[in-house]
Amino acid sequence: MHDLGSFLMQTLQGLFYLLIFPGGLFALSLGLLFKGVDRKLEARFQRRVGPPILQPFIDCVKLAGKEEMVPRGAPRAYFVYAPLLGLVGMAVCAALLPIPGVTHGMTDMGDLLVYFYLMPVPAFALMMAGSSSGSPFGALGFSREMTIMLAYEIPLLLVILAVALLVGAPASAEFSLNEIVEFQLANGSFGLNPVMMPALLAYLMFLPGTMGVPPFDIPEAETEILEGPLLEYSGAGLAFFSLTSAIKSIVVLGLGVVLFFPGTLPGGILVNIPWFVLKCFMLMLVALTFVKVASARIRIDQAFRFYIKYPTPLAALSLILVWVSR
Repeated sequence: MHDLGSFLMQTLQGLFYLLIFPGGLFALSLGLLFKGVDRKLEARFQRRVGPPILQPFIDCVKLAGKEEMVPRGAPRAYFVYAPLLGLVGMAVCAALLPIPGVTHGMTDMGDLLVYFYLMPVPAFALMMAGSSSGSPFGALGFSREMTIMLAYEIPLLLVILAVALLVGAPASAEFSLNEIVEFQLANGSFGLNPVMMPALLAYLMFLPGTMGVPPFDIPEAETEILEGPLLEYSGAGLAFFSLTSAIKSIVVLGLGVVLFFPGTLPGGILVNIPWFVLKCFMLMLVALTFVKVASARIRIDQAFRFYIKYPTPLAALSLILVWVSR
């Protein structure tokens, strides 16, 4: 009976993490809110009025009520389940995310290697959507998404290795997100460590690529390939892609906070949740909003060269410095 009660308690706790907090409703609501604020700030920087901050919520509700059309000749299973695949992948990532001073997330699974494998899931879902849509624009978007994903995953892997080696020094590498947080709470944030500053810059450059915002919105370029993989989507399928993007924004921003700025404030949960949200917002402002406003779309070959030429060497530099200092 004790084992059964323990199992039920763990199951309920896991469902809470997945459906309510830090994943589920919390990550989804915060991600949609961030998208609304981002669009409003972008419009203000460009001297436009912009949409209401709650417009992403309104769009998702409207899309959920519309009919979903499946193109003739498209493999229905792949076309219908591709959006759901991306959403589930990001929901699990959000549930694993520790919020410093608040929750450890799903501690049994929450490590950097799991994140590294799950974070590309939305890109795979987008590629599945493009390849199954039967549209040449979708196929072109699939090709572009695959190319840019291969480019930005390299610096992410190097950043993860640099963090893990620094926390596990001198004997091994430590991939547990909670151990990474505890190490920084005791020894100072990596974002203020000279050895890790190149890795921080590399992670900031990784963010616009993985989120598909200008200048790296090449797979869905509206003026060139008409939203590419998303062209044939409508109704609930398109809403799922929007929800996936919202949760992913919190996952990648929150991971940046955990890896580089996990410091907490006295005051418990009521203080540290807003503190976490504020740090995520500042990362969004610096790495997404400002970049999006100040730049125009580049070509896929330029994007690939950018990630090989700049963030990859920066992340490699931090990795080498950590290795030398062990």
